[in-house]
Amino acid sequence: MTSSLIAGVDEVGRGPLVGDVVTAAVILDPNSPILGLDDSKKLSEKKRVALSQEIKRSALAWSIGRASPLEIDQLNILHATMLAMTRAVQGLAIQPNHVLVDGNRCPNWQYSSEAIIKGDGSVAAISAASILAKVERDQDMLDLDAQYPAYGFAKHKGYPTKVHMQKLAELGPLANYRMSFKPVKAALGARQGQLAE
Repeated sequence: MTSSLIAGVDEVGRGPLVGDVVTAAVILDPNSPILGLDDSKKLSEKKRVALSQEIKRSALAWSIGRASPLEIDQLNILHATMLAMTRAVQGLAIQPNHVLVDGNRCPNWQYSSEAIIKGDGSVAAISAASILAKVERDQDMLDLDAQYPAYGFAKHKGYPTKVHMQKLAELGPLANYRMSFKPVKAALGARQGQLAE
């Protein structure tokens, strides 16, 4: 039975300019299959939220890992993502025998693991992780939107859309922004230039 303790791991939020990169690790119960699991990007928001509740109820173990904007700035986004993935797996109540990671590389950790390209659409445990991470990060953006409605975080979720770039130029970056990302750096520089005038 122990051979079935396989964790799926995925991340959400490498591309946005603001907020944490969020990862999830999930060990599904082989005796309680969850119907409808898929890459979170292919599911409606309503479906993702419903599935995330079901995953949390019926998985053997699940955990969220994060790396902050400050850690992203210090380490770079790739290394911060690997750190967040490690935190997610370490946070599992049951430690897995093997870890399947979405993408083309695994963190440098002590776990037996393999990377699976497009795993979020083909491996149930990775799909489950992608759903949990996406719902968690979207909630972060809704919380940020409630605090700073002028930026429109609920709509663009922190990604560098045209509207977001306009707001960033107009209002300047908040402390939650990733200051090492080029558009944020540029907005910060422009803002400092205006203040110096």
